[in-house]
Amino acid sequence: MTKRVESAAFVSGLDSIFKCPVCGSSMKVFESKSLICSNRHTFDFTKQGYVNLMTHSLKTKYDKELFEARRKLIEKEGFFGPLEQSIAETIKKQLRSKKGTTFILDTGCGEGSHLYNICDSICTDLNSQIAGVGIDISKEGISIAAKNYAGKVWAVADLANVPFKDKQFDVILNILSPANYGEFNRLLKADGLLIKVIPESDYLKELREVVFDEPAKQSYSNANTRERFKENFQVVSTSRLHYSRILEKPSIQSLIRMTPLTWSMTQEKVKSFSEMESMKITIDLDILVGKPFE
Repeated sequence: MTKRVESAAFVSGLDSIFKCPVCGSSMKVFESKSLICSNRHTFDFTKQGYVNLMTHSLKTKYDKELFEARRKLIEKEGFFGPLEQSIAETIKKQLRSKKGTTFILDTGCGEGSHLYNICDSICTDLNSQIAGVGIDISKEGISIAAKNYAGKVWAVADLANVPFKDKQFDVILNILSPANYGEFNRLLKADGLLIKVIPESDYLKELREVVFDEPAKQSYSNANTRERFKENFQVVSTSRLHYSRILEKPSIQSLIRMTPLTWSMTQEKVKSFSEMESMKITIDLDILVGKPFE
């Protein structure tokens, strides 16, 4: 079975959650190769196993190299392991009394590692039925996700026009990614959770100190982001996650390729940083958990 057919078969069991990004009507999988709405707007599954539901093209600076580097750090180094475990624990508490399938949407999922690892942790511990759905505007990221992580729905989609019906998701993940609170409120079930992860002041501070000469830019403030979250969702909990990783030279090079922070670095700085034999890197994050206002 090809990736295209395998993905179409998997999505066919979940196609009731989709709505056409063009006209908003319901969609169905057709002939194991396309998602088609009732007005015949058609979106084909790719050979990699994802479906592109964008209605217009968008170019981003997030390329294949960036996503491959991020996957290496996450999968081989466990760079975000404590974060993924913390999110999984939060979701598991929500699921203990829940029956039926839990739908989790990762918005800005990139190459899919976070969604896969979180769902895997939940399924292993609770033996629950989890439907993981990942969307991103980057075809490069989604292509890598579909290639490496079967058993999930992967779609290129715009956060301004998410191609799913109202109130379909139990959990929405928004990890180090832009938010669209209007869409989040529309998509979440009444008892659903939004889990948003944002950088804290020490996040990648060792890299920031190399990138930025001005002390004001070497730290990070998320006060405005916190306020926007509180304005749009009822806060259930907030927690700060602070830890470090010792990275060897190959992983330092992956970190440089992974983060947009280095886009403004001079070649001289990139070369100097990438030639270090090892370095301690700080991960400092806020995990905001909210639910829709009643």
